[in-house]
Amino acid sequence: MKKALASAGLVAFGALSYQNADAQNSTAQLIAGDSKPYSLAGTLRGFYDDNYNTAPAGPDRRSSFGFEVKPSIGLTLNLPQTTVKASYFFDMRYYEDRPEHKADFSHDFELLVRHRISDRFSLDASDSFVIAQEPELLNPSDLSAKTRVNGNNLRNSAAVNLTAKANEELSFIVGYANTLYDYQQDYGRLTAADKAAGLVSRSGALDRMEQTATLTARYVVNRETTAVLGYQFGDVAYSSAETIGSQGGVPFTSKIRNNNSHYAFTGLDHYFTQELSGSLRVGVQYTDYYNDPSASSSFGPYVDISSTWHYREDGSVMLGFTHRRNQTDLVGNSLNQVTSLSNLTLDQESSTFYANISQKITPKLTGTLSGQYQSSDFKGGLTGNDTEQFVLLGLNLTYQFNRFLTGELGYNYDNLASDLSQRSFDRNRVYLGLTASY
Repeated sequence: MKKALASAGLVAFGALSYQNADAQNSTAQLIAGDSKPYSLAGTLRGFYDDNYNTAPAGPDRRSSFGFEVKPSIGLTLNLPQTTVKASYFFDMRYYEDRPEHKADFSHDFELLVRHRISDRFSLDASDSFVIAQEPELLNPSDLSAKTRVNGNNLRNSAAVNLTAKANEELSFIVGYANTLYDYQQDYGRLTAADKAAGLVSRSGALDRMEQTATLTARYVVNRETTAVLGYQFGDVAYSSAETIGSQGGVPFTSKIRNNNSHYAFTGLDHYFTQELSGSLRVGVQYTDYYNDPSASSSFGPYVDISSTWHYREDGSVMLGFTHRRNQTDLVGNSLNQVTSLSNLTLDQESSTFYANISQKITPKLTGTLSGQYQSSDFKGGLTGNDTEQFVLLGLNLTYQFNRFLTGELGYNYDNLASDLSQRSFDRNRVYLGLTASY
């Protein structure tokens, strides 16, 4: 497999958006087939955002024109047995309408190391470190927080995988992944009114470490088909000491939502033709909320399906679907503290469809259409029968003036439809820009 965690990368690719589409596309350009070991790029954009607070209808819904400056650097080292790829993106986005903190600053560090130990053993290691405000960068796979969050919010995702070949047909992959979330807004940064209302900060609701350990067996059936069998253990440990509720007058913290999961899955990787390939993972997920005496352990399906079709030399389509449990920013039916464990929201069960179509329209003009639809059911507490649907759509046109200069025009649409009050919103963004690269 790609192990069970691999769905995160596919979902992120299927959900290309205004914030990260150029980062991912530029990364590919920075590290692809260039004789020099480094690449430099810089993007200047003008944009209009009709809901930069990702707020429901009301006084907090604000629109603004602005501009964005994004320099980046990439490095590739090809050694005899090792390949190292690294990139860094800095993003400054200025909002003319915002009354204070007019500029957002984001940082994105990416690192990939591949080492061939011998003919039978190889090692892959990666790290993605992001400081950002937009959810597509902070939670690219499950969008556990779907709204923009002020502050220098941190997400670090690291993974290492060891592949061992028993023979030409059979191989094993042992993997470990670790993702850390740390939001700047803690209890001390809440206003007096928010504290009086019992509001839970973003740190209190979302600070956590997610760990997964995976063992996968891959068997090559024939040139077109590989069978997969695997097991994964996952652990979610919340880290904030902030009170998020009470039971019988005794306060408790977010650690009450800690959980671990066991996944068993099987699947196939298959090439239908040279142009069309597909991947299937199906299995079961068992989740245990070991700190919450009122919560029941649960079984649920785990599904990860993806397919890529290169329907012509200059055009491709990626489609995919995932189903699994993920975390949520809600504590009860809002971000306020809950009055008992019976009112506590534990997490979500989400089904996600995603698609990405890329087509070269003329030798210099390329169009990309992307979309993601996520339907989530809340589990536990007051939200146990509530659902949310989240839609992301993006259209991007890129014109290559020459090998150094590219122009782009794009549009992005976000829509959250929630059963819960004061959650639903929509957001439209358009942008026009130039990228210089070397």
